Amino acid sequence: MSESLRDEVKRAVIWRSGSQILAQAVAWGSTLAVIRILDPSDYGLFAMTQVVLAFLAFLNGSGFASSLIQDRHIDETKVRQGFGLLILVNGGIALIQLAIAPIAAAWYRQPLVEDLLQVQALMYLATPFIAIPEVLLTRELDFRRPAIANTIATIVSAAVAITCALAGFGVWTLVYAPIAMFWTRAIALMVASRFTLLPSFSFAGAGQMFNFGIMLLASHFFWTIITQADVFIASRSVEPHDLGIYAEGLFLTTLIANKFVPPLNEVAFPAYAKLQNDRATLSASFLKAVRLIMLVTCPLYFGLAAVAPDAVLILLGEKWTEMTPLVRILSLAMPAMTLHILFAPAVNAIGRPEISMRTSLFGVLVMPLAFVIGVRSGIEGLAWAWLLAFPLLPAFAFLLARKPLGIGARQLLAALAPGIGAAAAMALPVHALGTALPEMASWARLICQIAAGGILYGAILFVTSRATLEELIALVLRRRSPEISATA
Repeated sequence: MSESLRDEVKRAVIWRSGSQILAQAVAWGSTLAVIRILDPSDYGLFAMTQVVLAFLAFLNGSGFASSLIQDRHIDETKVRQGFGLLILVNGGIALIQLAIAPIAAAWYRQPLVEDLLQVQALMYLATPFIAIPEVLLTRELDFRRPAIANTIATIVSAAVAITCALAGFGVWTLVYAPIAMFWTRAIALMVASRFTLLPSFSFAGAGQMFNFGIMLLASHFFWTIITQADVFIASRSVEPHDLGIYAEGLFLTTLIANKFVPPLNEVAFPAYAKLQNDRATLSASFLKAVRLIMLVTCPLYFGLAAVAPDAVLILLGEKWTEMTPLVRILSLAMPAMTLHILFAPAVNAIGRPEISMRTSLFGVLVMPLAFVIGVRSGIEGLAWAWLLAFPLLPAFAFLLARKPLGIGARQLLAALAPGIGAAAAMALPVHALGTALPEMASWARLICQIAAGGILYGAILFVTSRATLEELIALVLRRRSPEISATA
């Protein structure tokens, strides 16, 4: 990797991860405040609408916009075509959601779902004004302006959420806040990018954009089935209260995988795309990313499993404590989800989006069946389905990607081992400490466990993988970019 590209990536990571930390601190703060105000049944109703939104959102054309990043040469015509395509697609999706809202409400046997879905259709109309300015900035590894726009949108959304919750809006709080965030982000990105092009509805010569976008669209569609099948399957047999407990337990455990890893992938995709002609360096960069991200995320996953009772009580309140066993199970499934997410930008950057698509198709064959079996044991059975079945997806992704990326099983395991091994070795003593401590306040016990876990994790890495620990510290402190070589 050239020195200039390394510096670009470093700046991009700093802006993207730094802004993500700030934005997520605001978002999580407001989310935790709202969770304490609303009832589990509100989240159960919201989870039902999310199934519909997720199934339609995969059609929003983000794959067509992403083709502008992967394409080595773009011009004004391609940008205008992409803009026009997104306007047509998202306008159509909004109309489809309006039409199927009554059907969804009848399926769930919840009349309020119809009204919720009809209002939520407003979010699709903001997508073209978000996607095109953002990909143009991302293509140049400019994450400063998107970071500012996203932070502003998050603050507005948090303010709307807390205001609505305190005003007694109930489940509508969960509808109005995302709408405010989408449209604030759209306006901010349009201003930040100075985007003034008019859309074009003539698509001559847009074949490459369509082909790349269709592959990503198919991948997103299958991924949507995987991630929404649990609620869809359980909604007919599980009460809204229990479904809300499960949905928020899954939300809590996937926060890192869904909020921390994707922003890094946003940096990785254009960076990998710049390396698509230097496969050895790209492979080394991918393995380095896996190693470092696992080092950061795995102690959080395993640690949450170890301290789940006190963490749930303190973060969410007493009415949510029944999700504790779900959090423990789901947390242990998150390393597999994180690894799965990391494959997509690498294979997409080398022009092989069909690998992501085939992996997601494989997941469609595996996960719904696992949920059908698991739901017989209630919401805890759904959690076990994630833990036992989902690891098959990153394993399948590796089988498809190993030759195109030039990586072997031994190399991948070597990248995974430091984070997973040290985190697992840390979690067991931390859990034992929680049961051995004398009677004390939950927050005090949680602080003791977190402090012990941090010290123990660092000590394990110091003994077993000192070079990796030093590399992680250097990256976190921003002293230098991680060195990448073809032999890494």
